[in-house]
Amino acid sequence: MTETTAQEYWEDFYRERDQVWTGKPNVLLVREAADLTPGTALDLGCGEGGDAIWLAERGWRVRAADVSAVALARGAEHATAAGVGDRITWERHDLAESFPEGSFDLVSAQFLHSPVAADGERDKILRLAAEAVAPGGVLIVVGHAGWPTWMTEPPSIEFPTIPGTLAALDLNPGEWQVETQEVVDREWPGPDGQEGRREDTVLRIRRLR
Repeated sequence: MTETTAQEYWEDFYRERDQVWTGKPNVLLVREAADLTPGTALDLGCGEGGDAIWLAERGWRVRAADVSAVALARGAEHATAAGVGDRITWERHDLAESFPEGSFDLVSAQFLHSPVAADGERDKILRLAAEAVAPGGVLIVVGHAGWPTWMTEPPSIEFPTIPGTLAALDLNPGEWQVETQEVVDREWPGPDGQEGRREDTVLRIRRLR
């Protein structure tokens, strides 16, 4: 049986529907980035561009990266419609194989979960993300901490924890300062309108030098 690549999986994922996500930015990114001075930003796993467009509308110049050409094309179309197409550069990357070049005032890694990721792949990507943060810049990592409460028989998957993510990053404490490390419990309704909640982990880390 042929193993599905990340590119194949995510292209199929986005082709299944004309629009997968709401187009709104991730609320935890908004919470953590709203007070930052706009500069250059890298949006990893940008999907259809909701976060990148929100950042661009606030004055950021954004590099948006995703493995899916379908998602990137939709993001570019939405950015043009929002009037910020000239502020975002869209790049196709399988982040485990290639990574955007340069350094950035903000690097955003929102929900980098993949059912086809190899062991240690997320950790590798996050270390590259940290390397891409410019002195004085910020790394924001948000991830799921568990399944929604309405799932009665969820798959057995180990979600990343804040201590585990910090250990994987292995940051020099003399060069980095953790500004946010929090598990957030929030409403997460089901696809059929079920009431539910879900926990997410939030890390905001500033590079001091």
